[in-house]
Amino acid sequence: MNGDLAELEAITGGMLKALEPRERRRLFRRVATAMRKQNRARIRKQRNPDGSRFAPRKPAPEPIIGNYAVKFLYPSSGSGAPRLAFMKSWEKQGPIFTGYDIEAGGLRSFEYAKVIKWLPVSVKDENTSAGTIRRRRTIRQRAMFRKITRRMFTGQSDHEAWIGFGGMVASVAEVHQFGLRDRPARHAREVRYARRELLGMTAADREDLLDAVLEHLTEKV
Repeated sequence: MNGDLAELEAITGGMLKALEPRERRRLFRRVATAMRKQNRARIRKQRNPDGSRFAPRKPAPEPIIGNYAVKFLYPSSGSGAPRLAFMKSWEKQGPIFTGYDIEAGGLRSFEYAKVIKWLPVSVKDENTSAGTIRRRRTIRQRAMFRKITRRMFTGQSDHEAWIGFGGMVASVAEVHQFGLRDRPARHAREVRYARRELLGMTAADREDLLDAVLEHLTEKV
């Protein structure tokens, strides 16, 4: 079948050159839209173009549960003075620790290395009532790249059609597409990620696209 596809692609290539530029852009827009649909569906199924399943996530390290209150100074979001944070219920996972911040009145996450100064906790502070952190153990069991498909864009010119990602999403996608090294968090050590091909075409995808191209071309005959 691959040989037949190659021959068919060569034939359609010649027919495409005979189209006016405006008509080619219209066709390539249709092709790009179909490619995006195909890749979105495959990513949601957690499959590589060859049909194999995406490599599973590595198990997350068990968080360190804080059984004591902590109070510290932390950089403010602006350029002002450091802000005070006070947590009685918290947990630390890697370089990040999360808990119910009494001063902010809600759940907050902090980078351990960014703490400016640890402050003493008085007996009065220890007896202060506060909200508790709810531990969500099922988050990492959800399908990977659930949101990345929303950032997939298409493009076309007189000569080609393409799909891809932009901005920070493109960087994340590239790491997984080629199995590169990256830092899971700002202060974490670099790790090599498993290769998960987010963009690609299966043989069935190519057949469907060729069918769409032939259908478009025969409409012009």
